[in-house]
Amino acid sequence: MFFEDIKEIPKIARKCGTAVFVVPEDATVNIKNAIVLRPEEKSVITIEQVRGVMARLSVRQTADCFVIIRPTELLNEEAANALLKNLEEPGEKVHFVLVTSSPSSLLPTILSRSALYLLKASVDEGVQADEKKKELAKRLMVAKKEDLVGLADEITKKKDGVRAFALEVVGVAIEMLYKSYFITGKDAFLQKLPKFLQLYENLAKNGHIKLQIVACLC
Repeated sequence: MFFEDIKEIPKIARKCGTAVFVVPEDATVNIKNAIVLRPEEKSVITIEQVRGVMARLSVRQTADCFVIIRPTELLNEEAANALLKNLEEPGEKVHFVLVTSSPSSLLPTILSRSALYLLKASVDEGVQADEKKKELAKRLMVAKKEDLVGLADEITKKKDGVRAFALEVVGVAIEMLYKSYFITGKDAFLQKLPKFLQLYENLAKNGHIKLQIVACLC
């Protein structure tokens, strides 16, 4: 969904358990008395930080409590996994505000548990990827069953860093599907998302790249 002004975030977040807000990196997001998770010394958000917040939230909340995680893509894997149950069932008064400028960088398991809100101005900004990845992502988005084997071969023909490359291509496709939906309003883009999210998750778990591309997107 679109929102017009960053100042709307507290109002929108109050209506959600967990929401991802896509805003520019330098945008200021303020929510009074919010708990804020940001990268510390290691340039990532760690499981220790997450556990500290979870301990604070274990006490029953009598008023709205907001947890801002920014940038959400800097949650390390352990921290993200530790958060999943809370993101899915945050509690009546708890609101997770996940702030990012690149939704395709978030784990599919996080995206699937969150409402997604894009600042209208950010939708017009280009997807941050090189032309080759964007081209392959576009082709994946519209590929017919008979095209998938050839595309899988093309994506995996690199000698080094094949899995990282494949994950980036699929991530770009996910971002383009979201943006295409918000620009056009056509449900066809949303209907494709579960397959791409599943593909990303399977690849991240070291699934066979070619087999997963064909199996998930057929």
